[in-house]
Amino acid sequence: MTNRAFRTAVFVVFLILSAMHAAHSRSMNFILFVGTYTKGESKGIYAFRYAASSGKLTPLGLVGETVNPSFLAVDSTHRFLYAVNETQQYQGRAGGALTAFRIDRETGKLTELNQVASHGADPCYISLDRTGKHVLVANYTGGNVAVFPVSADGRIGEASAVVENQGALGPNKERQEHAHAHWIEAAQDNRSAYVADLGLDRVLVYGFDAAQGRLGTGGPGGEGVVSAVLAPGTGPRHAAFSPDGKFLYVLGELDSTVTVFRNEGKDAWRSLEKVSALPQGFSGHSDAAEIALHPGGRFLYTSNRGDDSIAAFRIDPSSGKLTFVQRLPSGGKTPRHFALDPAGARLLAANEESGNIVEFTVDGSSGRLEATGEMAKVPSPVCLVFVPE
Repeated sequence: MTNRAFRTAVFVVFLILSAMHAAHSRSMNFILFVGTYTKGESKGIYAFRYAASSGKLTPLGLVGETVNPSFLAVDSTHRFLYAVNETQQYQGRAGGALTAFRIDRETGKLTELNQVASHGADPCYISLDRTGKHVLVANYTGGNVAVFPVSADGRIGEASAVVENQGALGPNKERQEHAHAHWIEAAQDNRSAYVADLGLDRVLVYGFDAAQGRLGTGGPGGEGVVSAVLAPGTGPRHAAFSPDGKFLYVLGELDSTVTVFRNEGKDAWRSLEKVSALPQGFSGHSDAAEIALHPGGRFLYTSNRGDDSIAAFRIDPSSGKLTFVQRLPSGGKTPRHFALDPAGARLLAANEESGNIVEFTVDGSSGRLEATGEMAKVPSPVCLVFVPE
């Protein structure tokens, strides 16, 4: 079997499993955890019950009190939730923190297990490696990334790796004055970790030792291997892999674009195209915020703060390229984050400055969105995560 035939077979199997998962997910209920900024009324992490059949959101209130939990991650067993504490000072020193919680799936309540220093100021992204034994963290102002072991009881250990991102800076003197790590995820084979750095206009790849929780470095100056180079001034924020690992979609915060890369092997990626998520002729200020693929891998969505919109694209499965489908208002101000429900039936947009979560249905054949009228109020929502009840 050729490599192309093999990838096609893998993709078909993925689509079948996704359809089975979607049918199962529609019959389930979930808890929607909401990370926030605690600069105003918010006290931490809030939660809602989410009925998958109807999309109805029932508020559970404040479930975990902590400072600036601006990004969340949940382990594969759905027993533990991990939050960044996006601060510039922690225990009298420069840096932020990470907090581990145990989840009560009957009530949605979170019990704090422990908290550790993130080893960099303003941690803004957290994820788990493919084994679930490590959390990976991007420290935005610190300009570095770090790895932390996770024990069987869910607690976070002290950092096993801290790496400073290095490389040539982008041209934006206000936003790219130094490295700004904004996203980190383990590759599908768990042998490397990808890092989007807004300040460097590139996605770096580090070798990842899952046994030791170490990040390997290479390249001139000790930076990670440059796996995807963005156009100057793009400011990569987040990225998403296609289900078959063949394509990488990188969201540019500074110019509200998506750059599509093809996997050329050995952690090397070739740029295929760059498309705007903004209306043609848009002249205002807008910062892109989130990017996500539909569970079926056929559609891609982004959010724009300033334009306050969600943009939808169709993905060509063979070329990986994007076709614009739709752009519509997010239903509030500053859609910092959004999440697709596990079935891919609805998209929920978290509008930070208007303090609301607005729900849209997803057309499974076209990818188009339509507002349902369902809306929930929560102060400064900036991250949404679903957990099955």
